[in-house]
Amino acid sequence: MAAFVDSKYVILKLKDFRLTFRRFRYKKKWATTSQKVNAVLLALQNFDMNYGMQFGQLWPSVRVSLLSEQKYGALVNNYADTENIIKSFEALSAKDFVYESRSEVPSISSDIPRDLQETRVHSALGSQQHEYLCQDILLDTSGPTGTLEASVKERLPHFSINTNIKCFTFPRGDITRFHPARPDSSGLLRYYLMDASSILPVLALNVQPGHVVLDLCAAPGGKTLALLQTECCRHLSINDISESRLSRLRGVLHSYIPRELLKEDRVCITNIDGRMWGEVNRDNFDRFCCSCCQTRW
Repeated sequence: MAAFVDSKYVILKLKDFRLTFRRFRYKKKWATTSQKVNAVLLALQNFDMNYGMQFGQLWPSVRVSLLSEQKYGALVNNYADTENIIKSFEALSAKDFVYESRSEVPSISSDIPRDLQETRVHSALGSQQHEYLCQDILLDTSGPTGTLEASVKERLPHFSINTNIKCFTFPRGDITRFHPARPDSSGLLRYYLMDASSILPVLALNVQPGHVVLDLCAAPGGKTLALLQTECCRHLSINDISESRLSRLRGVLHSYIPRELLKEDRVCITNIDGRMWGEVNRDNFDRFCCSCCQTRW
């Protein structure tokens, strides 16, 4: 009887037998051996829940852009063979977005003052009507329109986009990528691949000839190189708290900038905590650049 029961039990077990590879076998009651959710999928689920509510209908397009491969811009090295590299970029249908912005973005001297009260002022310049959104002060519109225009320009600093900075990018939808830069006959690399948005802080600084500039968190060197491309810095102080990142920055400078321009009277490289800069260095600067994030501290 015992032998019959045992054989019957074996037959029942054979009916439930399934061919499963050993690496896929696990017991559901054991949490330690249960199949885990992919970390990427888990992160995307959290992103969809949090940012989907914040961005709404815009989130799908934002999600696609985050998952897409990053596209870099090419910052042209003015100390290398500039003409040939610009012609090669134009042959690839790449465009200098800095040059295009000069014609699309008006000078800040014709923009609306930020420090004026919210008052809408109408002025007739010839046959056209222009509206100025004012803050903090009221403009006198009883006089000639030329007086109004002059008073607005007097309140604003002069601003112009530096013509020496050239950064080429491919149009939207074009997935073409720039090849790694090669040295020219002088041994300097012709262009530097970087996130094109990193050029914007340099343009916003509006560095003028003879300025003394401080780049506090300089590594890995994209914005520092762009500052030197303006050819306006009388002296540039470069600092970063990370020695390893600073060594990479030195390599970038020696690959793109002639040695005679990297002397101590033109460029100074330091390795200190930027929060202690005022205690270590008492020099005055015309412009100050600090591009840092929480993970850098």
